Amino acid sequence: MTSLSELDRTPLIDRLGRWAEQYPDDRAYTYMDYATDIDGVGVDITWGELDRRSRAVAASLRAVTDAGQRVAILAPQTLDYIIGFLGAMYARVIAVPLFSPDLPGHADRLLAVYGDSEPECVLTTTEALPHVETFFDANTVPRPKQILTIDTVDTSLTWEYEPVGPDDLAYLQYTSGSTRTPAGVMVTHGNIAVNAEQCWGTFDGIPRVSSGVNWLPLFHDMGLVTAVALPLAYASPAVLMDPVAFIMRPMRWLELLSKQSHAFTCAPNFAYEYLAAKVTPEEKATLDLSGVQVFMNGAETIREGTISRFLDAFRECGLRPEVQVPAYGLAEATVYVSSSSRYLTPTMTSFDRDALNRGVAEPCAADAERASLLVGCGTPYGQHLAIVDPATRVRVPDGRVGEIWVHGPNVTAGYWKRPEDTAETFACSLAGTLGDLPERPWLRTGDLGVWYDGELYVTGRIKDLIIVDGRNHYPQDIEHTAYSAHEGVRREYVAAFSVADEETERLIVVAERNRRIPIRRLDPEAVADTVRAAVKHHHDVALHEFVLIEPGGLPRTSSGKISRAACRAAHLNGTLPLTPLDQTAASA
Repeated sequence: MTSLSELDRTPLIDRLGRWAEQYPDDRAYTYMDYATDIDGVGVDITWGELDRRSRAVAASLRAVTDAGQRVAILAPQTLDYIIGFLGAMYARVIAVPLFSPDLPGHADRLLAVYGDSEPECVLTTTEALPHVETFFDANTVPRPKQILTIDTVDTSLTWEYEPVGPDDLAYLQYTSGSTRTPAGVMVTHGNIAVNAEQCWGTFDGIPRVSSGVNWLPLFHDMGLVTAVALPLAYASPAVLMDPVAFIMRPMRWLELLSKQSHAFTCAPNFAYEYLAAKVTPEEKATLDLSGVQVFMNGAETIREGTISRFLDAFRECGLRPEVQVPAYGLAEATVYVSSSSRYLTPTMTSFDRDALNRGVAEPCAADAERASLLVGCGTPYGQHLAIVDPATRVRVPDGRVGEIWVHGPNVTAGYWKRPEDTAETFACSLAGTLGDLPERPWLRTGDLGVWYDGELYVTGRIKDLIIVDGRNHYPQDIEHTAYSAHEGVRREYVAAFSVADEETERLIVVAERNRRIPIRRLDPEAVADTVRAAVKHHHDVALHEFVLIEPGGLPRTSSGKISRAACRAAHLNGTLPLTPLDQTAASA
């Protein structure tokens, strides 16, 4: 493993100035505009122009605010977003990467984050300005001192460089959040620089050659690091598009990748499932994915079935099995922690489910009745990872389930304005025999995992663990059983959780109905009976209540993950959109 001391903490904004001097005419980023033309219009920016425009934004910012203040980015996902973000870095203000207020379904999050971060200024674009003005007119949050439109900043303005230290705060990365106000993770300039290097080391990229192609939102950790920071760290070109353009026509992502000779990209598991289902044979015939070196899969539960289906769907397009790279990470560690190698086929291991629920990884045959097939997330790069008993803070032996702890220069500075949460999460100490590991400080991730046969397997979230009659159950296992049991359940759109009564915890499953099954043909009683039987058979636990709801009704985090905690709250509050059929048979 690369030594932690060998990692380069030089702020990325310093590298922008370097590339602008050394490679001023090299293409830096390309934005594919699908709103102007459904086939896409590429808009390029060179390192020289990017540097000039970012410095102009820095000068404009510092004319109205001071170093160390917060600046919210309320802009759509275009090149202007990147210019604004880098301009904030130059100005030594703390960026708060957000989104245009007209983004559907995110109004509550925007209000919560804006109120928590208390920015002095706002960066937006001419296009989004009316939505920003409406946001402030319609809500009680304080208006900023200044709203600057990035695309109209006077580009003749110059900025005399001020030294930026690796421990200075670069931006606040707000976590997805569900039942509480999202927490602002304090990312330093050194954190993001190091994490870009850690990703690059895993990708084994070629500076100025390897090209990133991304559609992930830039206000999320994985999107910001892989689409912006990673290319910037090594003067490599990048192509980005709006997430909506991908959702509307997923083929666009693959078309852009097909044009690259040495490319890397990242997405959550659902995106690969989506591609395997949506891209037609005629569209596949136009693709050449042989130049893609990395299809990283992270940010949510990674399914073996998805990896297999994606490979089967695009093998004839030049997709190689080893370029599917399962990964694990979290915002508190900037984003990247661990992944498999792009030179090795992903590892998939079947473990006995009952043993796993007891905290022991016991391999079993893939076709065993109680098998739980997990996808390995490889090894960490440039950081330490330990599996720890959270009660004793002692490292557990390989093959034992525990909490995943992380130590490295990518671990962030804590939570904005939350000193108690910061101390509890970021300043942990290992007890017992340390071996070659440091005693402190360690990041407690809240995730459960096991180190088996030299590789990390993530088994779930501590807070999501379901305990019924003294036995542990991982919700993702029950959810998989539920949506695999009956065609009336929408695949991947299920939430399993428990609620307490006077005697014990009771298991609840909420599932969206499959919109492909005509509602007149849907028998909710049959769906419920089948799911109940499957859960009892595979997990030996009684399902107390099965709730069928309308497509799109499951609460989700801002990153698109299903939020079990928010679903549980909505169920208890009676606010879930029940399918308008007789629900009596679907309730205990």
